[in-house]
Amino acid sequence: MDAIALWQRYQHWLYHHEALGLFVDISRMRFDDAFIAGLNSRWQAALVAMAALEAGAIANPDEHRMVGHYWLRNPDLAPTPALAASIRQTVDAIQTFARNIHTGVVRPPTATRFSTLLCVGIGGSALGPQFVSQCLADPAPAMDLYFIDNTDPDGMDGVFDRLGDRLAETLVVITSKSGGTPETANGLQEVQHQCTLRGLDFAQQAVAVTGEGSALEQRAATWLARFPMHDWVGGRTSELSAVGLLPAALQGIDIQELLMGAQIMDDATRNPDLGQNPAGLLAHAWYFAGNGKGTKDMVILPYKDRLLLFSRYLQQLVMESLGKERDLDGAIAHQGIAVYGNKGSTDQHAYVQQLREGIPNFFATFIEVLKDSDRPHPYLEPHVTSGDYLSGLLQGTRQALYDNGRDSITITIPDVTPRTVGALIALYERAVGFYASLVNINAYHQPGVEAGKKAANEILSLQKRILTFLETAPTPQGLVEISQHIDPQRIESIYLILRHLHSNGRVASTGVWHQPHSLRFAMPSAS
Repeated sequence: MDAIALWQRYQHWLYHHEALGLFVDISRMRFDDAFIAGLNSRWQAALVAMAALEAGAIANPDEHRMVGHYWLRNPDLAPTPALAASIRQTVDAIQTFARNIHTGVVRPPTATRFSTLLCVGIGGSALGPQFVSQCLADPAPAMDLYFIDNTDPDGMDGVFDRLGDRLAETLVVITSKSGGTPETANGLQEVQHQCTLRGLDFAQQAVAVTGEGSALEQRAATWLARFPMHDWVGGRTSELSAVGLLPAALQGIDIQELLMGAQIMDDATRNPDLGQNPAGLLAHAWYFAGNGKGTKDMVILPYKDRLLLFSRYLQQLVMESLGKERDLDGAIAHQGIAVYGNKGSTDQHAYVQQLREGIPNFFATFIEVLKDSDRPHPYLEPHVTSGDYLSGLLQGTRQALYDNGRDSITITIPDVTPRTVGALIALYERAVGFYASLVNINAYHQPGVEAGKKAANEILSLQKRILTFLETAPTPQGLVEISQHIDPQRIESIYLILRHLHSNGRVASTGVWHQPHSLRFAMPSAS
């Protein structure tokens, strides 16, 4: 395609939202008009499905739940007045609580104010707040922010080491819908343990974000505050609920602007005209890239340091929503889109070589930010600044990929602000929902995640049986003996459990690890 034709295509497939200053360009995806026409009936069905979702249809059949993250930024859409009132009350309560923390009305027992925030959560309870914090937190935020987002003891040690004596002035936010999520429950107990070691009253420094009537809500009855985690909000779409709004407000981020950006984008993505619906355009581009089967990866390349975590945030949103074994008719579908990414121009030195000349198993999404900085920067050479280089590298990489047959999407925002970040979150939430309809899957349940949790619990149950057996065994026991006593069919799992326990000094062993049948085990006191 010659330059003039490409320019005409660019103009035709460029979406611009004037109020947000946002552009979506899918012109570098090589679909034709026949492709768009061929998806029209599915697009119409997607619009109907989305309207039903927003009206309160049951969308999560596993738990018989509605999916209502769109109501969070426009409570007027909620299906009942009670839900609308609850949403508004929660936002008001978050803002009041944050103000009381900042002004010292609510303070820790042994310090003049809370200077630090520690968020304990997993998945959507951490990824969204981490992303928004990196995007929007002031260089001197109202509160420094730390996360425990895994059950890795070494990772938690690092957090506690960095906090040090500041734990006494740290507000701890525990986020879990049920209170039973293992990683979060473990993090809670670890923080409590550290508080006990330092003589601190954990309850006077703790806040819960959890489901109504959950085990965590009951446990938190004496804590500083509790905020609702509605059962109709999934973790990966929870950033604009109390899950994300509370940490943001505590850091001094304008949560009303976050919500407004999302609401404005939601309004735009209800437009039935595909050319004027940015989320619809993204969903069609994704379908084209992977032939409706997710055969190509989505590479997210934000050309802005503040947006580094956007690819990680989108990994959960896209992959957990779209990675499904079966479609809505129960047929095997094996759907999904793999997501990865770095940041520009770091990616130039990491993997763009493969993107341009390696396996063409991807499509790229460039995230462009027009404003370079709030501060003046020097000219590095006549008429050229550092920001000009960054812009040139984005445009050059986009062109280099296209010239070698590699497709891309470009999303442009004027600046990284609460409003534009809210809009980006809403844009991708809607695009995921539309794409799910186009490929006939349910984006709002995650049976695979539950399967993994069940398997992990089985391993922990097996470990308890192994240790109980060793505690009562009069002599060291061989691996085969242990497995015969516990479960001969689980010998590999038993071996892996014992290897982990030995590495942490919790069992003693003799023998050679690469010859498992030679191994004998005992409790350390019996070795």
